[in-house]
Amino acid sequence: MSIRFTAKARRGMVALTIAAGLAVGVAGCGGGGDDKKPEASASASKSGSSGASTQEGTDEPVAELKGEDGLVLRIDSAQRDSGGFLTVSGEMKNDGDKAARVSVRTAGDETEIIRHGSSLGGATLVDSKSKKRYYVLRDTDGRPLTTTGMPRIDSGASIPVFMQFPAPPTNTTDVTFQLPTFASATIQISG
Repeated sequence: MSIRFTAKARRGMVALTIAAGLAVGVAGCGGGGDDKKPEASASASKSGSSGASTQEGTDEPVAELKGEDGLVLRIDSAQRDSGGFLTVSGEMKNDGDKAARVSVRTAGDETEIIRHGSSLGGATLVDSKSKKRYYVLRDTDGRPLTTTGMPRIDSGASIPVFMQFPAPPTNTTDVTFQLPTFASATIQISG
């Protein structure tokens, strides 16, 4: 019985370490106060330049998805890391004329995720090339590895957001990002 406890404790520590690392990484992904809106919504940037330059050091988003009540999800990066994860990060902005809340439907419909409160746990990535769907990762307690506790967003304000998924195969460079109540978009993976 102590071996199972040790293995469970080890998994918990790994999940906690990953979550702490993501929290530190997300803290630097703020909106920067740029109110400029790209002309295309719910589509990936197709400027003809490489995906890496689109995601590194420019204000051009990977995708911008429109949701309910004036909310817009701007995806700034979809970064593959050496641990086999893919982190999608960006910001949720309220382009409406009054304060809005992110719909509880963005948490999806899985009981395990819903019981942990509001989140972006309903997000998925679809790899049409491999015919696979990837769901948001969870820690050992079933909490989604995404932004949680979504606050009310004042008009014109934004909050940083992230979602972590298992990484698709390295030969997959484009996936379709989906989040309940928002339009879908094809995004490029970097890294």
